Amino acid sequence: MPKTKFHFLLLFFFILFLGGGCRKAAPALDYSAVKTFTADSAAVVSPHPLATRVGVEVLKKGGNAVDAAVAVQFALAVVYPRAGNIGGGGFMVIRTAEGAVAALDYREKAPLGAHRDMYLDSLGNVIEGLSTMGHLAAGIPGTVAGLFEAHRKYGRIQDMKELIQPAIELAEKGFRLSSAEAERLNRFQEAFRKYNEEPNPFIKDSFRMGSLMVQEKLASTLKQIRDRGRAGFYEGPVAEAIVEEVQSGNGLITLEGLRSYEAKWREPVIGEYGNYRIISMPPSSSGGIALVQMLKMVEPYPLHEYGFHSTRAVHLMVEAERRAYADRAAHLGDSDFYDVPRDSLLSDAYLRARMGSFDAAQATASDSILAGNFNLLKESYETTHTSVVDASGNAVSVTTTLNSNYGCKVWVDGAGFFLNNEMDDFSAKPGVPNQFGLLGAEANAIQPGKRMLSSMTPTIVEKDGALFMVLGAPGGSTIITAVFQVFVNVAEFGMSLEEAVNAGRFHHQWLPNAILIEDNAFPDSTKQALEAMGHSFNIVGRMAVIKAIQRLPGGRLQGVGDPRNPDDDAGGY
Repeated sequence: MPKTKFHFLLLFFFILFLGGGCRKAAPALDYSAVKTFTADSAAVVSPHPLATRVGVEVLKKGGNAVDAAVAVQFALAVVYPRAGNIGGGGFMVIRTAEGAVAALDYREKAPLGAHRDMYLDSLGNVIEGLSTMGHLAAGIPGTVAGLFEAHRKYGRIQDMKELIQPAIELAEKGFRLSSAEAERLNRFQEAFRKYNEEPNPFIKDSFRMGSLMVQEKLASTLKQIRDRGRAGFYEGPVAEAIVEEVQSGNGLITLEGLRSYEAKWREPVIGEYGNYRIISMPPSSSGGIALVQMLKMVEPYPLHEYGFHSTRAVHLMVEAERRAYADRAAHLGDSDFYDVPRDSLLSDAYLRARMGSFDAAQATASDSILAGNFNLLKESYETTHTSVVDASGNAVSVTTTLNSNYGCKVWVDGAGFFLNNEMDDFSAKPGVPNQFGLLGAEANAIQPGKRMLSSMTPTIVEKDGALFMVLGAPGGSTIITAVFQVFVNVAEFGMSLEEAVNAGRFHHQWLPNAILIEDNAFPDSTKQALEAMGHSFNIVGRMAVIKAIQRLPGGRLQGVGDPRNPDDDAGGY
């Protein structure tokens, strides 16, 4: 080869090498998700490995399950911004090692200036998007009040500052985005830019796996909460920033509304199913009542003989789901404002009568149960759940939410977090579905200071009087049926917890009159047999995302995160 050509090629490859060297590789993540973890003493399952890590460290330092759950929730406000939050609300179910149970409602509330027809136009029609996007969609956040109240009553670590500090450090130092979170942030750029101005850590030309997310304003807010307690959020600079932000977009949250917010202890919903005892969330969640209704409706039938995803089993469970969701639409709301007929809804006689129209060979038409409009289900998974069991046997099941991805998409400029769009969970107009396709009536109409109805179903299960399972999920209206099916998969079909969580799911919510199924959830033979019985189907990629812990024979704990969320993580020691 001539010398000049050789030198040219050498120069070419040298430049190519330099060019490649100038492109920085994406930094490696300092965490990875573990889907199944078997622990000797204590376990945490959360939607993000960094939050799970925080919870496990709290447990190792001597904190109990409530301490760990509180620390995880603050960490999720940083590392899981689409749903982990201080700008939203949630529910917590607790079972102590001695068997005492409690339920804490820190669901968001309607602003004091809210009114029944606030999302209707002059003709009485619902204005599309008004209850889901922008400042008017936000309810008064309850998360901070709820976490302080839970810690006050049940926490073992005396100083709440120890539980908030890990979140502050994550916000100040930053954390690397997973591929799933980076993709999601990119997908919502248009909405972020519509409702927010730069500089904003969530507005960027492109996020990628390994991008460093630093949230200085959120760190400052968390420090206010650390140093001043709940007053650091509901009063002072943070509260003023919330009100200034909301009112700049014609929202209704006021300083008085923030200052007067209180979390509330409620009597858990408790139901018996064979030798199991179900402990779940009461209204303003619909989850506990609907879950126990479904279990009681199927209990008289030999599900274990029918077999997993057999035609008979699916048909029976769908018919129970259909009836429970019809009751949800008519009878459930905030029990502080509406006299929920809880005892009647859960009575054996009522539920036997509810199944009186059940036909083992034919689907029931939903409009024969209760008339309503037919609308296509819309779904969201932007709630989040954490399950915790500590070394003493205390258990916590906690579900929190912003409702949609990143809530109403409004980032509080002076405080560094997203606000919820939970006002959409009210019935803006009777007979008109919300974003999940759920209908409501007078029980869930908008009123000032009222909590909107939820599908969140944080649940703890006992077997023969001992702790057996802790579970819950995000997933909008599919949460209740997912919890129902995972429990039945274990209790009736003999699955391991991992198999039960991973198994394909189905969902019926009365209206629309169709079974929602995950792609390939059923054998074709089951689907065809159900269609012949009068059922129809809508197919989706995934449903609710379960995070669960089961106490195994011998006392070890198995934590399972759901493969439907790449970042679900189980840990412990």
